[in-house]
Amino acid sequence: MAMVESTMLPLGTAAPHFELTDVVSGETITLGTFADAPALLVMFICRHCPFVKHVEQELARIGKDYGPQGVGIVAISANSVQTHPQDGPEHLKAQAQEVGFTFPYCFDETQAVAKAYTAACTPDFFVFDQAKTLAYRGQLDDSRPGNDVPVTGQDLRAALDAVLAAEAMPGHQKPSIGCNIKWAPGNEPDYFG
Repeated sequence: MAMVESTMLPLGTAAPHFELTDVVSGETITLGTFADAPALLVMFICRHCPFVKHVEQELARIGKDYGPQGVGIVAISANSVQTHPQDGPEHLKAQAQEVGFTFPYCFDETQAVAKAYTAACTPDFFVFDQAKTLAYRGQLDDSRPGNDVPVTGQDLRAALDAVLAAEAMPGHQKPSIGCNIKWAPGNEPDYFG
């Protein structure tokens, strides 16, 4: 398990297009699905990662808290099923149902979407404003497996609140930390490693 930080995509970057299938509903989810959303949260997560397991209940709470406010939320798993079959679509669907995710959970089989977002770790978070430009990229909060800091989602929640209120983003944005995305052999992006 390699522990890596977010690449910290430049703020103001336009949200890259994607077209993926929700593993739960079977519906096609695209960037356009969220065209009218006042904010969009794109999360790169997976089933097996201990960093994701540590925060998945808070991710479900964020979905329940911010979905009713119109925030677009999508989770994406890009881990290779060649190397990590436990992150295949059927396992993601089970995770979504067990944890109670209320947002689409998509499988990025080609890993092209993860590369477009320069996603590096699980979890990795990106918040876009109504114009779908990047307002926040970074950690959920200061909690990590084993550090005894409670999982609150405070950093991500503050970013979502700021976008919804059309206020300035919190100052310093700390990168997310987690397991590296499990790239298919030979498909590693230039920014990996």
